[in-house]
Amino acid sequence: MEQKKYKIEFDILKFWKIVYSEKKSIGLYIFISIIVGLIIAFSIPKKYKASIELAPETSSNNMLSSITSLASMVGLYSDANPNGDAIYPEIYPDMMSSNEFIVSLFDLKVKSLDGEINTTYYEYLKKYQKITWWSIPANLLIKLLLPKDDMTGSGGSKINPYRLSRKQYGLVSATRKNMSCVVDKKTYIISIEFTAQDPLIAATMADSVKNRLQDFITRYRTNKARNDLEYMEKLFAESKEDYDNARQQYARFSDANTDVILQSVSSKRENLENEMQLKYNIYTQVAQQLQLAKAKLQESTPAFTVIQGASVPIKSCNIKKVYILVLFIILGIIIRLSVLAVLHRKELFTYNN
Repeated sequence: MEQKKYKIEFDILKFWKIVYSEKKSIGLYIFISIIVGLIIAFSIPKKYKASIELAPETSSNNMLSSITSLASMVGLYSDANPNGDAIYPEIYPDMMSSNEFIVSLFDLKVKSLDGEINTTYYEYLKKYQKITWWSIPANLLIKLLLPKDDMTGSGGSKINPYRLSRKQYGLVSATRKNMSCVVDKKTYIISIEFTAQDPLIAATMADSVKNRLQDFITRYRTNKARNDLEYMEKLFAESKEDYDNARQQYARFSDANTDVILQSVSSKRENLENEMQLKYNIYTQVAQQLQLAKAKLQESTPAFTVIQGASVPIKSCNIKKVYILVLFIILGIIIRLSVLAVLHRKELFTYNN
């Protein structure tokens, strides 16, 4: 059997006649939408956004070439790879979004523009955040349903980023949303933005995030170089001590046997002199390696040029209230027109075979 197909037609002219006859009710919906829109617009807490732009150090072969030349002279290194960095600007946003990085921000001191708030960023998130009135019931419900242990947390410096309580996880997630890092793939310009409910705190945190990012990257990139330098400093101290001991032993033996012409004494003096020379050669080689390790550490330390520093924002970054108002007016009109279309559906819709 063939299924019958129906064609649905909508009478637009009749619909607009109904709309015109209901213009007072539509006006009432618009008035209600304006009231609701204003309430919503003025209930949203103000937020301020501070931004910073950085230019990271680009790979340069000049210093590496100098190190390679110096190393080849003493026979210590065969090559130096200028592109061997394990970390590069494209992964900076991923680094900043890690729990370890975010938790490191919690112990930073922040102060509001009016001076009423002067505490750590962790306490600022816990106690001084304004929320909308419609989110209060949900927060109360969460506090009632969740165990007390999940809702409590210690100070920022005591937080374990690998084992967060539910409350701490919420604060970490909030911080992650307030912070953004964008890297231009062509110019490698790093744009850091931080949002807070106070303009001074937003600027303070943006500058602190920049400093923490620089420290984090510096520690990451110089970790091996610092370990090598510490090892070379230890070897240098040991080789210097061995050389000093050998030199003193040779000097004492020579002073004690100045007028002795026995062959055994001459042989002993020659052995001590050879040992002293060997210790000296090791000492000089380790000293050269120590200087190379210092140069390598300096070369591995990244440099950043601040193109645009943090400044206290003047205007909030919220959606403009007029946009919210227009959105609710449009929403009110759509709701009223939809209700009219449903109430008069028998008049407006016809089904033809």
